[in-house]
Amino acid sequence: MVRAKTSGQNDTDVLKIANDIYFNRYKKKFNLDHAWRELRYDQKWCSVSSSKEVGSSKKRKLDDGTQSETSQATESKTSECHTRPPGVKAAKAAKARGKKPEGKDLDGYQKMWSIRKEDMAMKEKLYKMSLLDNLIAKKDTLSESEEGLKDKLIAELYSA
Repeated sequence: MVRAKTSGQNDTDVLKIANDIYFNRYKKKFNLDHAWRELRYDQKWCSVSSSKEVGSSKKRKLDDGTQSETSQATESKTSECHTRPPGVKAAKAAKARGKKPEGKDLDGYQKMWSIRKEDMAMKEKLYKMSLLDNLIAKKDTLSESEEGLKDKLIAELYSA
């Protein structure tokens, strides 16, 4: 529907006309506007619309390097499109050729592992603190083993 856009029309006007055409053709309201807004600049759909525009143009391409108005308009529309990520097959083929996936080098794994170690140490410290808190809050007298555990936890947590 973008190809039928006349001078002075914006995207809202074009969408309204497209909705009217849909209603006249199918006798029901088009209710996928949210999907259209989400996917209109997706590369898959931009390439479909731009290939029709280029293929329907009967103007001869200039050899001297200057661009016609239609080729400039086509380039501006395709530049709005988002690039698609590599597909599953391309990723598998790259893996089979022995290429390392981007961003997954040894340094990244070592950094992630060091963060994980710090996280585990912090969780262990929090667990010990909650255990000590429970022992201190206990109203009954502590048994010999509980008293020893309490002294040990106090020594570990507050000596460092």
